[in-house]
Amino acid sequence: MKRIVTLVVTLAATPVTLSPLALPGAGGSIGFDDLRFSLELHKVLVPGGRTGRVDLVDPGTRAIDEIAGFSSSRGAGRGHDESTTSADSGQGLIFASDRTQRALVVADPATKSIVARAKLGSGPDYVRWVAPTHEVWVTEPGKKVIETFRVEGGKPPALTPTGTIEVPDGPEALEIDPDRHRAYTNTWHDVTIAIDVDSRAVVGRWKNECKGSRGLAVDARRGFVFVGCDEGKAVLLDAGREGQVIGRAQAGAGVDGIGYGPALSHLYVPGADAANVTILGVRNSGALDVLESVPTTREAHCVTADDLGNVYVCDPAYGRLLTFRDPFPASR
Repeated sequence: MKRIVTLVVTLAATPVTLSPLALPGAGGSIGFDDLRFSLELHKVLVPGGRTGRVDLVDPGTRAIDEIAGFSSSRGAGRGHDESTTSADSGQGLIFASDRTQRALVVADPATKSIVARAKLGSGPDYVRWVAPTHEVWVTEPGKKVIETFRVEGGKPPALTPTGTIEVPDGPEALEIDPDRHRAYTNTWHDVTIAIDVDSRAVVGRWKNECKGSRGLAVDARRGFVFVGCDEGKAVLLDAGREGQVIGRAQAGAGVDGIGYGPALSHLYVPGADAANVTILGVRNSGALDVLESVPTTREAHCVTADDLGNVYVCDPAYGRLLTFRDPFPASR
C-alpha cells in the first residue's frame, strides 16, 4: 500500500494543503527545471528529466499521460543536465528539449509519440513556442544564444533552422508576449532584454534591480513582465513604460523559475533555498502584495498554475509535484 503524505499549512485564517503527485517512472529524485500549463491542450506539461518522459497532467482529474522516447537514465541525480527539462505547446504539438542528445524534440499529444527531432548547436535550457512567427525558440546559455526554428506543416512536421540571436551574459529564462510580438530573456545579473520576434532585434535592455536574474513570467493583457531574483525577491517591469520597475516584493532565497496565474492575477515565486513558495497578488497598479508563504521542500525551484486555481511546484528530490489550491481571491 502506498503511503499518501499531505502537508497542511495554516497561516492566519487561511489553510493551504499540499498534496504530492508522484510521476510515473520517477522512483526518487529527478532533474526538474521547467513546468508549463498549456491552455491549448488544457494540460500541465511536466518534463520529467532522467525519466525520459514528458508527462501531461489533467488539472481536473490529476490523471497523467506519458510521452516517452527521450533520453533516460536510471541514476537518481537531482541536477537538470540530462534528458528533457523544458517543454511548451503550439499548433497542437509539444516542443521539448533533450539535453542528453542536444536536440529539440516535437511530440504529438494525440498519439503520445515523438514525431520530429532537430539537432541543436549547444546544450538547451528553455524551449518556447513563438506563435506570431510559427517558430520555436531554444535558449543555449553555453553559446550565449537563442536558436530558432520554423515549424513547417505536414505529417510529420518539419523543423527548419532560422538562425540564432546573440544574448551576451545570458540567456537565462525565456517568455513570449504574442500580443506585442515580444520575447523576453534575462542576463545572469541585472538586465531583462526585450526582443522583437519579427525583426529579431533587441528593442529594450531594462535594469531589473536583481543581483542575479532568473525566472520570467508575463501578463500579456496588462503588459507586465515579472522577474525572479535569485537572492529572494520578485520585480515587475511595465513593458508599456520601457521596462520601468513598478512593483517589487520579497520572497524566499534561491528563486529560479516563477509562474503566473492570470485567472487570479497571482504570481508564484518558489525559493529553493528557503523551501517555500510565496504567493503574490498583482494589482492593476503593478503593486505586489505578499498573500502567503507556503512551506515546500529544498530545491523546489519551478512552478506553474492552471486556469482552475491549482498550483504545481516541482519537488526534484522525490520525483513528484507538490500541488495546492490557491485559496485567495483574485487581485485587482
